[in-house]
Amino acid sequence: MKPRNKFQKQIVVASKKLATITQAQIDWAYKNCIEHFGRRTKKGVITCLDCGAEWTDKTSATHSTCPNCQKTIKIQDTRQRVFRQQEYFSIITAVEGFQVIRFFFIDYYAKVGQKASYYHSEVVQRWIAPNGKFATMAKLRPMGYFVNTWNYSADLEIRKDQNIHNIYPTKIYPRQKLIPEVKRSGFNKQFYNLTPFDLLSFLLSNNKAETLLKANQIQLLQYFAYQTSKDIEHYWASIKIAMRNGYKIEDVSLWCDYIDMLAFFGKDLHNAKYVCPTNLIKEHDKYVKKKRKHYEQQRTEEARQKAFENELIFKNAKERFFGMEFSDNLLQIKMLESVGEIMEEGDAMHHCVFTNSYYLKEDSIILSATMEGKRLETIEFSLSKLKVMQSRGVFNKQTEYHDRILDLVSKNIPQIQKRISA
Repeated sequence: MKPRNKFQKQIVVASKKLATITQAQIDWAYKNCIEHFGRRTKKGVITCLDCGAEWTDKTSATHSTCPNCQKTIKIQDTRQRVFRQQEYFSIITAVEGFQVIRFFFIDYYAKVGQKASYYHSEVVQRWIAPNGKFATMAKLRPMGYFVNTWNYSADLEIRKDQNIHNIYPTKIYPRQKLIPEVKRSGFNKQFYNLTPFDLLSFLLSNNKAETLLKANQIQLLQYFAYQTSKDIEHYWASIKIAMRNGYKIEDVSLWCDYIDMLAFFGKDLHNAKYVCPTNLIKEHDKYVKKKRKHYEQQRTEEARQKAFENELIFKNAKERFFGMEFSDNLLQIKMLESVGEIMEEGDAMHHCVFTNSYYLKEDSIILSATMEGKRLETIEFSLSKLKVMQSRGVFNKQTEYHDRILDLVSKNIPQIQKRISA
């Protein structure tokens, strides 16, 4: 795609000054991003899948050092003969005042008795200006849902920003070149489970991110760097009160919901009495009940008309997801398909999925996980991030099936993607 404005043209010019990836960087990536295996037969013959060397070791050792290439390899007892891995690594550098994150795709292919083959290709570049403005250069991707499909013969060009470009790499090359604005933000080359782009763009676009990082408020930093529907400005006064009082926010999502309800009832968000509750869950639940009671008292004709309007808005926005459900023979997860269903879910689970109008968020769909008809957890799934934002059971607590619920949703993301495209 041709650059359409001055900013994009500036990036295209600057991209010509990017250094070519060095052999040392390639070797580092192959060594650190790919897990190196040895295959052991029942007779104890171990084959190094990197160089093809063979030796005998009849012990039960799970790791060994190849006598030929000297690599430490993980031993697998298997009859499998062909092995393949696909990973990403990134290089963080600076060019012409831009912070640049370069992403390289690695394809590893190994067959018993042969020397392993490696392939790499640069597929995405994220260019971030000192003020946080950004653009993406990337290769083309064929149509489809396969994560690692790229048109490797295509050139890196300006592309419309998409979630597929926000890659979480397996490894990040340790030598990083940073622009001055990132250096003085307190960035210490740690990413705290955020993608490099999410963290660096947040640090450069919002000076409050710098404050959170320097104050070691990592949970808040993670939440607001990743959360697309929450504006940190709305919570900043309360965050400052919490930090000033040494209040540790254990569950940022729950705390923000609580602050939203305090604001709804006109409470003083500069008062530590409200902002820093000793028992957050108890106070949160108290205001959920209070807000629910408020809505119950407002059930006039006007309120019913508003609910009807919300139903139409909800249906028009989320109808393509209606009928979506999946199961693993124990758990069932399905889309909640009406405002009434969501209201019932909130009432039954004693949480704020209805009272805080999550169902009207453009970026979210609301799912319900059940077992034999019994509600377990309510799930908010982000359509832009393709990830569960929160999954909560009765009174916002997690159930013993929480990890299994997250795994079931993750396995069915392709089904959700198809409906997004539809």
